[in-house]
Amino acid sequence: MAKQAAGILVFRVVDAVTEVLLVHLGGPIWGHQDWWSIPKGELEPSEDHLAAAYREFEEEVGMPPPAGELIELGEVVQPGGKRNFIWAVEGTLDLADFSCNTFTMEWPPRSGVIAEFPENDRAEWFDLDSARRKLFPHQVAFIDRLAAHLKS
Repeated sequence: MAKQAAGILVFRVVDAVTEVLLVHLGGPIWGHQDWWSIPKGELEPSEDHLAAAYREFEEEVGMPPPAGELIELGEVVQPGGKRNFIWAVEGTLDLADFSCNTFTMEWPPRSGVIAEFPENDRAEWFDLDSARRKLFPHQVAFIDRLAAHLKS
């Protein structure tokens, strides 16, 4: 069975401009690159998609998402086969309170040294056009779906 991930895309409207909250991947592989992601992560065995989305958001941003009506943005399959399920909610968060879980890996490779790194090293608000440029290509569809929903 293909891996599955779920997440929540928080958006806000500031001076008539829609902005979304994205996280920058941390660690030695992605941390120096300008790739951003919707806060999301893999489901635990037998975990409900929406429960995983809430759990992963809190792990990746350090606080729960804002309360509000969820907008289901559907599913996108990554090139490797992982299925991503994303919901959106309107609200705002104080990014001064950002924190993230960590992971360990051998770094540098084949060094025998196990190091700890943040999964995400920061979170920022981006307008929709900027978000489309910053996100991994397979996540852009969620921005387009949110934009279409907000126009309807």
